[in-house]
Amino acid sequence: MSTTLNRSRAAHHWRTVDLLTAAVLGVAFGVVFWGWGVLYTALTPLFVAVPFVQSILSGVWLLPAVVAALVIRRPGAALLAEMTAASVEALLGSHWSTGVLVSGAIQGIGVELAVALFAWRRFGPAVAVLAGVVAAVLEGVYELFAYYSGAWTLGFQIVYVACFAVSGALVAGLGGWALVRALARTGALSAFPAGREHRG
Repeated sequence: MSTTLNRSRAAHHWRTVDLLTAAVLGVAFGVVFWGWGVLYTALTPLFVAVPFVQSILSGVWLLPAVVAALVIRRPGAALLAEMTAASVEALLGSHWSTGVLVSGAIQGIGVELAVALFAWRRFGPAVAVLAGVVAAVLEGVYELFAYYSGAWTLGFQIVYVACFAVSGALVAGLGGWALVRALARTGALSAFPAGREHRG
């Protein structure tokens, strides 16, 4: 019993490299988000005409949380990386201003909840997809209430959130999984179990 408890505590204990990696991921994705936001602004007429296009691309904003969870494997890693990315995006001048901080918190918590279902012990592609879907659905529902409340029919809202879920599964889930594998093969993740599992 004592040995099992000690192992559980060790698995959840944060190392310096974990904190640094979460910060680096957050800053890197924050810069990407800022650039992605510029593209979003340019595509606003398209999104107004066809809102589903916006939701299909939304999985990009979930990537830091999914990648951090798969790499660092510590409770709070997804939320820390996502909030760091959102903060960097806001500081650089986001199209959505400080609203990105609310979205960042929702997305990070969504990934945390999904991975916590497996007690932070399973990190395969199925878990990555689930994390992406949960975070995407939470963000989609939040956006409906925050920005489009009463503007659309129920059927339209369901399709909108469903598109978020698809993007979360494909872009954030499978995309995040593929990115971790690619990073592992370069040796950049040698300090983490993910680096050893996907090497070679």
